[in-house]
Amino acid sequence: MAVWLVRAGKHGEFEQKYITENRVYVTWENLDVDLSKLKDRSKLIEALTQRYPDTKPKTIMQWASQIWPFAHAMQKGDIVVVPLKTQPALQIAEITGDYHFEPTGPSPYYHWRSVKWVGEAIPRTRFGKDLLYSLGAFTTICRIQRNNAEARIAAMRASGWRPEAGLVVPPDATPPDEAEVGSRDLEELAHDQIAQAILAHFKGHGLTRLVEAILKAQGYSTYRSPEGADGGADILAGAPPLGFGAPRLCVEVKSGDTPIDRPAVDKLLGAVTKFGAQEGLFVSWSGYRSNVQKEMAASYFRVRLWSQKELFEALFANYDHLDDDIKAELPLKRIWVPVAEEDEDWQARDGGE
Repeated sequence: MAVWLVRAGKHGEFEQKYITENRVYVTWENLDVDLSKLKDRSKLIEALTQRYPDTKPKTIMQWASQIWPFAHAMQKGDIVVVPLKTQPALQIAEITGDYHFEPTGPSPYYHWRSVKWVGEAIPRTRFGKDLLYSLGAFTTICRIQRNNAEARIAAMRASGWRPEAGLVVPPDATPPDEAEVGSRDLEELAHDQIAQAILAHFKGHGLTRLVEAILKAQGYSTYRSPEGADGGADILAGAPPLGFGAPRLCVEVKSGDTPIDRPAVDKLLGAVTKFGAQEGLFVSWSGYRSNVQKEMAASYFRVRLWSQKELFEALFANYDHLDDDIKAELPLKRIWVPVAEEDEDWQARDGGE
């Protein structure tokens, strides 16, 4: 069983298509050539060069090294890991079909394989740091083998995707090579490390305390329920000075390791009415099942969903205004790094990953 990394768009724009259609795609624009009929990789390089005449030869070769295995190396039964951009989690599938070419597209959906999803929105925090290094590889499609990745992911699947025991990096773990390091990887690595720090200092109801601190930094007056039964709301927040003004928020915070399903969000909507609030905010450390994101358009003006991604964005935007005690528990500093030149070559032009 091989393990493959397949990304679903630079910004996660293909995630719902992959998930709802039970497929993974090669998402290079205008690549309307049947890969299975190409005799060798040099023919693929020729096809790419014809379709991307302004692209550097080195980049064309990098793209070919990613695209070729999709048709010629992947096998039924192999595992595909799709890192989600909409939340800090991994979607994992088993390949169930052969390579398929659809000549009519539409572009960029010419090439696909059918899959069966065997792990939905699994939090990144369940995976060892060395595996996350590899799963952050600076490519769209590649095989993941370093640090016994295939056996370890198989073991996690057998355990129902419980966290790796102790999340300790094996003593023989190898560091990431150049293909696994880049500006995106550094950012992703930093987020993983911050997530571990939050888990260490804001466990359980402590996450509610962190969310409250962010809301206070945004200017809200807040009431935080004591730990235990909360009547449907962990935090009530309103405009200052006393919290009587609009907007009025009813906030639910979940720190567990299971993605939230629709009934939990519906319960928050009921609490919005119960507490006389105007809007709801649901904060889920482990994200949401795919049906939640898809079905919430009807409640757009009543509820917002925060996963780790939105929580981190709010944390970074308001960190300077947080209470000193919170900053002491979660010390962070801002750094600047150059964007790697290869960044533009990581994805296919005009819509590839």
